[in-house]
Amino acid sequence: MLNHIFAACLMVAAQNYAIPPQVLVGILYVEGGKVGQQVRNSNGTYDLGPMQINTLWTKVLADEWGVSRSYAHRMIRDDACTNINVAAWIFRKNWNETKSLPKAIEWYNSRTPHIGRKYRYKVIAAMKNKKLLAPPKQDPNVQNFAYMQKAE
Repeated sequence: MLNHIFAACLMVAAQNYAIPPQVLVGILYVEGGKVGQQVRNSNGTYDLGPMQINTLWTKVLADEWGVSRSYAHRMIRDDACTNINVAAWIFRKNWNETKSLPKAIEWYNSRTPHIGRKYRYKVIAAMKNKKLLAPPKQDPNVQNFAYMQKAE
């Protein structure tokens, strides 16, 4: 699922927005989207591209970028690097608002608590499956993400 160019875009986005790259990879695997993909939701919106960015964001992004909404839509859907950067931007906004990495993961999908919690567990499972979570260590200076599994 990750080619070298897309992986580079993911790493740059993680660095630019100060997000653990493991989290973005976990979200990518849970979302399972593809470049050019547009998935209709029950509420009439669409999820776009690899990170399945909801079309509710196109107006905000079009205004931010100074482009038409249709252009923003196409860029999010059809450009892998734009898609991953928008995902990282959304994630960072959520993390800034919640001050909680686990809650930011939940909010990437839904602010409805029981839906968001299920989503967080899926992302953590994807990170474990891809061997992206370090086992808990005794050294307090070693960063790991085991704490994300604890309910808040």
